[in-house]
Amino acid sequence: MRSKLSTALRILFALSLSLLLVGCSNSDSLGRIVERGQLIVVSRNGPATYFQDKEGDAGFEHILATKLAQQLAVELVMQPAFSLNDMFNQLQRSEVDVAAPGLVITRLRGEQFTASRPYATTVPQAIYRAGTFRPRSAADLVGMRIAVISGSNHADLLQNFKHAGNTELEWQEVSDIDTMDLLALIEQDNADIAILDSHEFRVQQSLFPRLRVAFDIAPEQQLTWLLPPSADHQRLLEVIDQLLLTLELDGTMDQLREQQFGHTKGVSRVGSHTFSLNMRKTFPKYRQMIERVAAEYQLDPHLLAAISYQESHWNPRAVSPTGVRGMMMLTLTTARELGIDNRLDSLQSLRGGARYFKDIKRRLPGDIDDPDRTWFALAAYNIGMGHLEDARVLTERQGGDPHLWPEVMQRLPLLQQSKYYKTLRYGYARGSEPVTYVQNIRHYRNILKWQGISRDRPLPPIDVEPLVPDRLREIELLAL
Repeated sequence: MRSKLSTALRILFALSLSLLLVGCSNSDSLGRIVERGQLIVVSRNGPATYFQDKEGDAGFEHILATKLAQQLAVELVMQPAFSLNDMFNQLQRSEVDVAAPGLVITRLRGEQFTASRPYATTVPQAIYRAGTFRPRSAADLVGMRIAVISGSNHADLLQNFKHAGNTELEWQEVSDIDTMDLLALIEQDNADIAILDSHEFRVQQSLFPRLRVAFDIAPEQQLTWLLPPSADHQRLLEVIDQLLLTLELDGTMDQLREQQFGHTKGVSRVGSHTFSLNMRKTFPKYRQMIERVAAEYQLDPHLLAAISYQESHWNPRAVSPTGVRGMMMLTLTTARELGIDNRLDSLQSLRGGARYFKDIKRRLPGDIDDPDRTWFALAAYNIGMGHLEDARVLTERQGGDPHLWPEVMQRLPLLQQSKYYKTLRYGYARGSEPVTYVQNIRHYRNILKWQGISRDRPLPPIDVEPLVPDRLREIELLAL
């Protein structure tokens, strides 16, 4: 049913787009984009919006912008903004066609720019470090060191609190930083509280496992895209709104959210904290070896690292009561099939596990696409191909899509209930375990990925102030 609805919506959208493009000239923004052959989109640089990894451009907003460019049959040009002021300046000067900032629409932004239909919601939250004082209301924030990003609407929310009677409330607006830097201020005890939107904190909390939500400082708010002022955007806005609506109605938007942010669900803070400690202390010993094996088997090194952590916590001598052992916790039978003579040898274990995972992934039905194909392979690595296929059969019986991990994930725990497993070929299985297994690996993989992005991310351009004559003379004297 979903696929039929999706097809109908896409046909309707294509027809609407064709009508909008008929007689297209450069008299409005849509015409200029088509004539130029490029769609220029600015987005904030960060894990919840737009960033670059080893494969190139990535991020939720980049995916949406790519879909818009594909609909217009033009090239997508993404431009990162390293501060909100930078992004709003580019938009104000009409240097870009669209801003996809992952920001809420405020009254002021609505007056300055043209806004698209909402495509997501978020909640502004006060973030603090566990073990320190937890504020529970605006009144509790008085006297605390509060940091917000300059140009965000969070300073306006604090200003409202101040006008409402909390007259001694103060905060610092920090320029030229992103949300990751803001959270680092609390982590390093340079601030007590940071104000952040819930969708951004949820994505980055795994990098800062000691940070928690103190309280929501405002009700749920809507995220939109923004278009420059002083231009005819009517047709472009119609295309954008129709695309966002189509993606929402046909289920694509939910799938994209799950792919990008689904790993944040279900992993305990204790587990995140333990992983963070192991990542700093143990992982450096095996990083090069894991990257080497990943390259040999054409695997994502972050994924292989996450699998090996989930299996053994990067302990090459790990042994379970059931007899599996080594970095990738291989059974004796599997090791023999793979030609491994020493399961406690780190390199042999990693190679065996990588080869076994690749073989499982290859054996899955050809109509399962990535990233779901990867999650299915991980589930089968944990529970076996037979039980995974039973869960897919059950998913189809219940009207779900057996090609999508989120849908099969819901049915795997049902393999523990007799009214379901007795109707399936392979019978009972501890179906909750592969769900936890896969979600943990997705979570660990993203922590490793974000750590690498944080370490290697590009720095904002440096503004070099021109030297005045007196300063030039001072430098000359110092050189003598």
